[in-house]
Amino acid sequence: MSVQTVFAPRASAPDWLWHVGVAGFLALWWLAYGQLLPVSEWVVALTSLDRNSHSGEALAFFVYDVPKVLLLLTLVVFVTGVLRSWFSPEKTRAMLAGRREALGYPLAATLGVMTPFCLCSSVPLFIGFVSAGVPLGVTFSFLIAGPMVGPVGLGLLLGLVGWEVTLAYLAVGFTIATVAGWAIGRMKLEGWLQDWVRELHAGPPPEIAQRALTMADRYRIGLEQVREIVGKVWPWVVGGIAVGAAIHGYVPHELMARIMGSEAWWSVPAAVGVGVPMYTNTAGIIPIVEALLGKGAALGTTLAFMMSVIALSLPEMVILRQVLTLRLIGVFVGVVAAGILAVGFLFNAIF
Repeated sequence: MSVQTVFAPRASAPDWLWHVGVAGFLALWWLAYGQLLPVSEWVVALTSLDRNSHSGEALAFFVYDVPKVLLLLTLVVFVTGVLRSWFSPEKTRAMLAGRREALGYPLAATLGVMTPFCLCSSVPLFIGFVSAGVPLGVTFSFLIAGPMVGPVGLGLLLGLVGWEVTLAYLAVGFTIATVAGWAIGRMKLEGWLQDWVRELHAGPPPEIAQRALTMADRYRIGLEQVREIVGKVWPWVVGGIAVGAAIHGYVPHELMARIMGSEAWWSVPAAVGVGVPMYTNTAGIIPIVEALLGKGAALGTTLAFMMSVIALSLPEMVILRQVLTLRLIGVFVGVVAAGILAVGFLFNAIF
């Protein structure tokens, strides 16, 4: 892929027409996004499946999540593409270098904490940040914090275990996201990104970068980014969500409770091992956490399971495979898993 394709030629239509077109696109996007849930239920109702059956749950999950993630991916890539026309990768990296980069890790983790997205919804933002030249470790801090300690999960956890445990969970989740991002950043693994992502990092040719761009030009750049990135990633998004839907519909909760009912030392790594192949969002995992605690599972073991499900799920890895090499995915999983194991053992010892 040629880097020049990311930066579109000067747009021929007047700016006002592009403004109208983009406004219309945003209105249609908002309308479509608001209808995802009723449409998914309608599609399931068209089949002969029982909505509460395993197959019905899996189908509803798939029909809802595929357009949701693709819509988010399209919007995020378009916006970051437009913004990138003002900030080249070189400028972005310079802004986050040295002391500023040190602040970038907690800032990215804070953004993740404030973002009410599940893990697969955070992946589009991750891709947008990486393609815009934001340092790799900083983007990982966001990717980890977003699903792990987002506002929805914290609110539900507060009602389940009280403010003391919730505050401690927020602190350790934020710390894991910050430290893990910093550790990955220190490894200088940008060379382990997929080739097409590294090409996006290269930025525009000097003659284009120095050219005065109109707003219509910037819109064209955003659209070209959508074509390049979404066109490459969408099959992996669909495949990852298909895996997640099957797990969501067919993995029994009772099995989880039996595995994690013990407080033996091995229950923490076992809980992480069981949680990684699973997939659900934060709101979906809280009822499982409640059931596990009600069946006598240790708090640290249960939280380690929760973190592994929402921060290291197999579907997320499937989607990230189109952006990261297997080696980089392995480093990411290893660093985050180490932090989750530490949290599990720590909570079991304290609470």
